[in-house]
Amino acid sequence: MSYQRVPLAPYADRLRRLPPSVGPVRLVGIDGHAGSGKSTFATRLAEALGGAPVLRLDDIASHDALFAWTDRLRTQVLAPLAQGESARYETYDWHARGFDGVRQLPPADVVLVEGVGAGRRALRPHLARLLWMELAPEASWARGRARDGAAQEAFWDGWIPAERKHFTEDPSRPFAEELVRECPEGYEMREGPGGTRSARWNVTQGEGPPAVR
Repeated sequence: MSYQRVPLAPYADRLRRLPPSVGPVRLVGIDGHAGSGKSTFATRLAEALGGAPVLRLDDIASHDALFAWTDRLRTQVLAPLAQGESARYETYDWHARGFDGVRQLPPADVVLVEGVGAGRRALRPHLARLLWMELAPEASWARGRARDGAAQEAFWDGWIPAERKHFTEDPSRPFAEELVRECPEGYEMREGPGGTRSARWNVTQGEGPPAVR
């Protein structure tokens, strides 16, 4: 299947029509390699959704836990959203190397979660949709290095092998319903390896999403 140009406003309407996946929330994951354009795409999609909240995993991860943040996400974000309540989660400052604040995430109709690992195994059952930014790892990392400059060279030297290890052990792309890539006019999409299985449960038989534990 070839890529097709997708205006974000109609696509946002499609997301609103998905079954809720965490309490009243349709949680939409945007995954991809570091530097692949996840943050920019999430910002533009949030605007098309009328200002949807965005959880950026850079706020959840830390130098000491690049990928070991699942428990914090579960307790601070998923559990309250599952009850229809606003989530409050600690935010990490990558320059000060410490958690320095708290942000609130309301239980909106659609909430976007973007970052490397947004489609990880532990999170997928709670997603209404998983999107993958289709840019090769080397191209993504080169763009990320150029964006962050020389001051972050040491960080990238450590990040790249950690990301390789993560996606080897817990890949996201095979489960993405849609692959997204940038184009001069905006974004193009095509069906991903996850096909049309936008939920991980059988809605027609009345089965809901798994409980947040």
